[in-house]
Amino acid sequence: MQERRRAANIITYVVLTVLAVAFLVPIALVIMNSFKNKLYISDQPFALPGEGTFVGFSNYIEGLTKIKFWNSIGYSLFITVFSVIIIIVCCSMTAWFITRVKGKISSFLYYLFVASMVVPFQMVMYTMTKTADTLHLNNLVGMLVLYLGFGAPMAVFMFSGFVKGVPIDLEEAALIDGCNPISMFTKVIFPILKPISITVAILDAMWIWNDFQLPYLIIGTKYRTVPVAIQYLKTGYGSIDYGHLMAVIVVALIPIVIFYFCCQKYIIEGIVDGAVKG
Repeated sequence: MQERRRAANIITYVVLTVLAVAFLVPIALVIMNSFKNKLYISDQPFALPGEGTFVGFSNYIEGLTKIKFWNSIGYSLFITVFSVIIIIVCCSMTAWFITRVKGKISSFLYYLFVASMVVPFQMVMYTMTKTADTLHLNNLVGMLVLYLGFGAPMAVFMFSGFVKGVPIDLEEAALIDGCNPISMFTKVIFPILKPISITVAILDAMWIWNDFQLPYLIIGTKYRTVPVAIQYLKTGYGSIDYGHLMAVIVVALIPIVIFYFCCQKYIIEGIVDGAVKG
């Protein structure tokens, strides 16, 4: 029995190691090629930067300057940070209401959110674009509203599952102490939702930060987010300077990677409590 368990552990370890290498090798190649001259990236993509191919940080400087990176990162930070905040606040309150107020309306809303999780973006993007233009949502503030709409289904589902595990005795005690629903949520319920809130924040931040299609359709080149700006590294006749492209990709990854590693300890706990109980 112990030998079988040991063999299973070894197989699991080998498989996970292979998967980790498969995920890390492309990232390592991008970082490595970001320091090479563009003429050698296509010919020698797997070779380390050498004396004739190493260009230092020139790809980073020229690439970031070419796409006006600091303007783009400002737009991306604004949309990502405030969209995540709005999603967490609105969806946590919605999930609390749906979970605690039993009735046909709350049940209908819950299943409506769950059902909308399976609707692909491509199915609604044309009507969504027309609606956004009609309602004048084709700006930075309008993007927050759109991301709230697309991010709400998953967030409400996860928050609802977590709220079901919160003892209702806490809310009854808060009512006895004179709390109204708003103060009860802000002082009692929301602090308990910290693990799932951080999990939702990580998942939505990675999605919004890396999203290309929605910003491109709604705000286009007027407010170039980082993924949209990267697409404008093309030179004449559609050719791409891969040195600049890879350098910009590396810099664009840094903020979201730092955010993930700072909050990663909460993500498994939040996903398990939010999804399994739901």
